Amino acid sequence: MISKKFFDALGEIEKEKGIPKEVILEAFEQGIISAYRKNFGKDTAEVRIDIKEKSNKILVYGIKSVVEEVTNPANEISLDDAKAINKKYEIGDVIEIEVTPKNFGRIAIQSAKQRVQQAVIEAEREIIYERFKDRELELVNGTMNRRDDKNIYVNLDRVDGILPIKELLPNEEFSSGSRIRVLISKIEKTTKGPVIFLSRTSSVLIKRLFELEIPEVYDGTVEIKAVARDAGDRSKVLVHSRDENVDPLGACIGSNQIRINNIINEVNGEKIDLAIYSSDPKVLITNALAPARVVEVIIKDEKNKQSIVIVPNDQLSLAIGKRGQNARLAHQLTGWKIDIKSVKQAEELEIDY
Repeated sequence: MISKKFFDALGEIEKEKGIPKEVILEAFEQGIISAYRKNFGKDTAEVRIDIKEKSNKILVYGIKSVVEEVTNPANEISLDDAKAINKKYEIGDVIEIEVTPKNFGRIAIQSAKQRVQQAVIEAEREIIYERFKDRELELVNGTMNRRDDKNIYVNLDRVDGILPIKELLPNEEFSSGSRIRVLISKIEKTTKGPVIFLSRTSSVLIKRLFELEIPEVYDGTVEIKAVARDAGDRSKVLVHSRDENVDPLGACIGSNQIRINNIINEVNGEKIDLAIYSSDPKVLITNALAPARVVEVIIKDEKNKQSIVIVPNDQLSLAIGKRGQNARLAHQLTGWKIDIKSVKQAEELEIDY
């Protein structure tokens, strides 16, 4: 006999964890079959389990083929023995014979318990994977559970994502229970279940924040063409309006700079430069180097995207940026190699512009 509480428990698991009762019952049946073969079924190779929920019973049936002469007792039954069960049986028929041992229910349930527990774990893992498998590069909210030397573990509704410490912004600190907005950077399916990796430093996070804060970006009126980022310090965002009546810079900045400030606050004060996209590489490079002023852009090699940029003498440091940051981000944003020269350097090198 199976306790009614067992079936009630299956219903609770289905309700709380979203695991179909059929999945658990299938694992339970396999556990029972294993228990039967281990303890009783050495003479029966194939069995079927019938779990009767209404009467709380487990019945075991051996499956055998009817033959003239038995050579494999585990799979076969003689015609004479089959006819003793039912005169209608003929050679070639497959019959089921109840072989339920006495007191088998208690033994079976104990033996199947581990199989059921494993099935629940595997089903939970599969449910989590199905929930997240198509959500790479999505922005999500979570709360910090705990941390160790390498990672912060962020609760994402009944599952922890892993936010490596190296994926935090500089000087960024979170305490247990803190709300964290993160990008799902990667999802790996492993033997121990899905692993969800998170990031706060990805350039995609900046793009997702623009989509979240700026309706014109969300609906596609304003397009984010590219993002270049030194996480925690500065980002450059290349924008383009698909509607000539919509100013992409104004849309992204917002009234009283509220939209861009909301994004800056989310990334811990990181500076964000906006640049308008152009199909003209000279204009594109000029815009990408802002806030530095540009005198001239010389396209040196269009195929390999190499350029020389001439800037006023007093703008050279600004154009290059601290540790080359401004030039480097402009290169990442545009895809062009940018060799920056001051007017004085250009004259000394006899660069014709």
